[in-house]
Amino acid sequence: MKKPVKITLITLTSLLVLIILLAIGGWIWVNSTFLNFEKDYSENVDINEITIDGYRFLDRNGNGKLDIYEDERRTIEERVTDVLSLMTLEEKIHLLKGSGLASALGRVEPGEGIAGAVGTIVPTPRLGLPTIYLSDGPAGLRIAPTREDDDQTYYCTAFPIGTLLSSTWNVDLVEEVGTAMGKEALEYGIDVILGPGANIMRHPFCGRNFEYYSEDPLLTGYIGAAMVNGIESNGIGTSVKHFVANNQETNRNFNDVIVSERAMREIYLKGFEIIVKESQPWTIMSSYNKVNGTYTSESRDLLTGVLRDDWGFEGLVMSDWFGGNDAAAMVGAGNDLLEPGTRKQWKALLEAHKNGYLTIEDIDTSVKRILKLVFESKKMQNYRYGNNPDLIAHAKISRLAGAEGMVLLKNENALPIQKSKNVALLGVTSYDFITGGTGSGDVNEAYIVSLEEGLKNAGYQINTIAKDIFENHREANSKEFVRPEGIKAMFTPYIPPQIVYTSEQLDQIAAESDLAIITIGRNAGEGGDRVEKDDFLLSQQEQDMITRTCLAFHEAGKKVAVVLNIGGVIETNSWKEQPDAILLAWQGGQEGGNAAADVLSGKINPSGKLAMTFPINLDDHASNKNFPQDGEPLKITDMLFAGEVDKEDRVQNRDFTIYEEGIYVGYRHFDKVNSEVSYPFGFGLSYTDFELSDLAVAVQNDSIHVQLTAKNIGDKMGKEVIQIYVSKPNSTIDRPVQELKAFAKTHNLEPGEVSDLVLSIPISDLRYWDEEKSDWALEKGSYTIQSGTSSRDTRVLQEIEI
Repeated sequence: MKKPVKITLITLTSLLVLIILLAIGGWIWVNSTFLNFEKDYSENVDINEITIDGYRFLDRNGNGKLDIYEDERRTIEERVTDVLSLMTLEEKIHLLKGSGLASALGRVEPGEGIAGAVGTIVPTPRLGLPTIYLSDGPAGLRIAPTREDDDQTYYCTAFPIGTLLSSTWNVDLVEEVGTAMGKEALEYGIDVILGPGANIMRHPFCGRNFEYYSEDPLLTGYIGAAMVNGIESNGIGTSVKHFVANNQETNRNFNDVIVSERAMREIYLKGFEIIVKESQPWTIMSSYNKVNGTYTSESRDLLTGVLRDDWGFEGLVMSDWFGGNDAAAMVGAGNDLLEPGTRKQWKALLEAHKNGYLTIEDIDTSVKRILKLVFESKKMQNYRYGNNPDLIAHAKISRLAGAEGMVLLKNENALPIQKSKNVALLGVTSYDFITGGTGSGDVNEAYIVSLEEGLKNAGYQINTIAKDIFENHREANSKEFVRPEGIKAMFTPYIPPQIVYTSEQLDQIAAESDLAIITIGRNAGEGGDRVEKDDFLLSQQEQDMITRTCLAFHEAGKKVAVVLNIGGVIETNSWKEQPDAILLAWQGGQEGGNAAADVLSGKINPSGKLAMTFPINLDDHASNKNFPQDGEPLKITDMLFAGEVDKEDRVQNRDFTIYEEGIYVGYRHFDKVNSEVSYPFGFGLSYTDFELSDLAVAVQNDSIHVQLTAKNIGDKMGKEVIQIYVSKPNSTIDRPVQELKAFAKTHNLEPGEVSDLVLSIPISDLRYWDEEKSDWALEKGSYTIQSGTSSRDTRVLQEIEI
């Protein structure tokens, strides 16, 4: 062999060996730092049950004695205090962080753990404390539906998204959904559901708005509290997220929110406050972002001062996954649990205590909060879960909730659809319905009911010409119709190509059908924000489809309805005059197609109301100039390796965002500047009509009591939402024109039936945040109490003196 060739081969071989060694070393580092570093803390599952003095108990530490913490007759406080006294320093610090990235990815050995769960509270094997499993779940549990060497399936119910649930304005129904969700967690061995999401919809572009409830904190708070109460009625915990001001996904790990104290208290914190006071959730999840220069997970002012001292929160705070920067600062601030946990954090906590930066008092405080949850869990009650939830019953609840949260935006004698109708379904989404958003809000459901299937189930004929066009289109674009699964869905949005119909096709479809339904679909999710082009705005193809379909069907004397299968606000003003009806179906979970058909057919009278404003233009939002516009997607490496940029290199709306609009978010802004909107907050039509009357207001015992009557004056059974807005005439304070202060939903009223309603508003809810005093203040004088069915439709009013 020639010498140059030999040298080249030796060099290449050396490089290859070096690359292999680096790869092996890198894998060992990743594995030991992020994935598996818990070998010495494997859960003790061999715990004997023994009897002493007639009392049978689990001898968790194997000492043959009844310790206080093993005695279920004792209070949780006594048991926690006892076990804390038995723990070593290392065991305490070990409990402050999760078990690593492997748990976050749901990786478990066959036959062990719960595949697909996204995190844990680690076990303490010496004392027999179990592993506590955490699962994503804003719209239903997200665990692996199949498992290695296991023929059983573990599907979960995909419930409607948060935006739809809030549009029901029905706290009892939302609590019923939460109860069903909690039952599934109980059956599958999940201890804490990571939800609900309670962030404010500051701007339509936030990628996770579908998980959240409203632009209004009061509606957010009471709907969120209902969900928490439902889930936790099963002995399952919740983690209300993301605390606080996590209103954009762009650079979410490092974005610094610059916001006034008043806006924080009145808008961004208020929904969380209501949830804490109305439901006392087991946990709160801190957000990734900073607020005014400090990571929320490291802010003692927020996590201890506001959350615990001001509101009386009794649970633990956990970080969002890989959230925060300084592990010791997080624990010291009151962020008790670091998820998913890394070896680096473990070492940092040990070192911080050693050098005096993290005191034993701070460690014990957080450990006690974690132990309280452990002892409240079903795991400590030796509950044997059956992996057999009633998915059929839960699907019925999902369908019912889905229908009740759909909002009828327009109806000119097009709906409900008459029986024996041939319905032409246009648009890809009619046949490929979207159940919910992507990321941690996704669910692994057993099936999805499309609008096509739902209408068939309701007895309608589906036009075969339109259906064949879709089938041919899907076959020609088969790769684009493959839905990404799991974590891939966060980084690869599912956006199948739209169909372009010819005029000849539309004329033929119109001739052979009785009604056209065009479905417009949108999807978004964790890791990225939305954009204006082809997202907030309809694409040119979608605009053409609506225009040309309406032309063809109207010329044939037939109606056109548009169904919006979306997770957030889109522009509607430029095209809403063309169709005869518009149904905002949101994303109704796995039963979304059946739920939409229930409303379209009239089986269920629509009673949903908007939980946010639909503006005419994007720039009409005060927040638009201070929100990222380019939809920069999250990269998986950002979660592990990204960092802050130098102050001089920071980019506005990416590295920091100024909440210049203050308290004027949503309808508060549109009312203040007297701006026209496409559809106002609280709006929603019905197939019947209601009359509100007999408003009576009285101030008594520090509360305002509002009585009124709602009467169904139409010819169909239905429900109405009563919204109470309060305004302060001649205020000396810069404050909103009006604010939602109470709401209620009637039961199903028969034609002519009357419902008498009583609503209460604590006088303390009329206060504003005085930034000079850094406290709540009540402005004396007259207030106007207005009752109506939307923020722009207040029908009866009365003044009171405070």
